[in-house]
Amino acid sequence: MTQKIDHAKVKSLVRELLTALGDDPDREGLKETPRRIANFWREFIEYEPGKLDTTFSSVKHNQMVCVTGMRVWSMCEHHMLPFWCDVSIAYIADDKVLGLSKFARIAHKHAHKLTLQEQLVSDISEEVKNILGTDNVAVYAKGEHLCMTMRGIRTPHRMISSALDGHFLETAPRLEFFRLIEE
Repeated sequence: MTQKIDHAKVKSLVRELLTALGDDPDREGLKETPRRIANFWREFIEYEPGKLDTTFSSVKHNQMVCVTGMRVWSMCEHHMLPFWCDVSIAYIADDKVLGLSKFARIAHKHAHKLTLQEQLVSDISEEVKNILGTDNVAVYAKGEHLCMTMRGIRTPHRMISSALDGHFLETAPRLEFFRLIEE
């Protein structure tokens, strides 16, 4: 994988930030903080999810496949604070099915950047649609954003967003999907 972040620059900026916050980056508790934060950003941004497009021939057409409860962490692009989401992904199988681990790999791939929950859900949906070659995809995420919980209004909450396409725009498949993810 190609390096995306400038590790040395991030370390330097964190030292500068610590000084601007009125602290001493050379004191015992902070000496390694710039390196640790630069390492975190490298691990987060340069995350490699592995192979995403392993599919298999489908033996049964028109079957809904739903994977739920995949927790991902991301970073709010407005405040650079973390948020988590429990992601559910469903599709209606046509001529191929997606390997089970690929759902989580796709969700994590799109969570490892500065983003918004709405964008995350949309990106996951687009990737699954592209891999399977179908619009019959639904993605749902419920999460909490620390930018609201720990600053500003300081209120715990749950934000819910969804992307529904193809047959999931019809009442029956939509209701089935929402029943499945609530179980």
